[in-house]
Amino acid sequence: MASDARKILLVEDEKAIRDAVAAYLEREGYYVVGVGDGQSAVEEFEKHPFDLIILDLMLPKLSGERVCRAIRDTSDVPIIMLTAKGEVEDRIIGLELGADDYLIKPFSPRELVARVRALLRRTHMADEPQVEVLDFSDLVIDISGHKILVEGKEVDLTASEFKLLTTLARHPGRVYTRMELVEKVLGYDFEGYERTIDSHVKNLRAKLGDDPRHPKWLYTVHGVGYRFEAPEKKADKQ
Repeated sequence: MASDARKILLVEDEKAIRDAVAAYLEREGYYVVGVGDGQSAVEEFEKHPFDLIILDLMLPKLSGERVCRAIRDTSDVPIIMLTAKGEVEDRIIGLELGADDYLIKPFSPRELVARVRALLRRTHMADEPQVEVLDFSDLVIDISGHKILVEGKEVDLTASEFKLLTTLARHPGRVYTRMELVEKVLGYDFEGYERTIDSHVKNLRAKLGDDPRHPKWLYTVHGVGYRFEAPEKKADKQ
């Protein structure tokens, strides 16, 4: 295993699935640490740094929801949530908690690897050399530094939330459909994932302090998608 291999924490209570997924990821060049319960996941996360976490929703000792909350209290490490639940509301619960993506069981290992690659690629875009800062007065987006400031205070965003915000903010006033945002933010265009964008927007608004009833930056275009508006630009038009 290469010393610079991306390190993944795999949290899955079914040993057969855990071993199969770990073997597949390791063949793709990733270093995998596998655990079978939520408590072990939190302990492992506190001891070692990881580049990405694959987290089952249904776990013994400590649920996937509680593990996700514990991780998000201190880190914006990318999280892919695994769930066997069929209802849409159950499937997006991980996103509501701060996960970047979800995958429904049973899933293809090839699809999981594609998700891992896409998410790590988005996360490490800050390693690219270009410098770009979007300054909207109370909201400053340092794209090259992967940093968000709201009224001078830094706000922690997940990789998906950061990509969503920068995609919208680069083109103020432009309306993006949910499917366009799925392709740009998640890196793939599988059908049925438009609801993930709604969850990420909800989380973004909460973190930015943007009231959806009286938005300052993120606007819903009903029946279509979302757009970003720069307050100072709107003021200039008056």
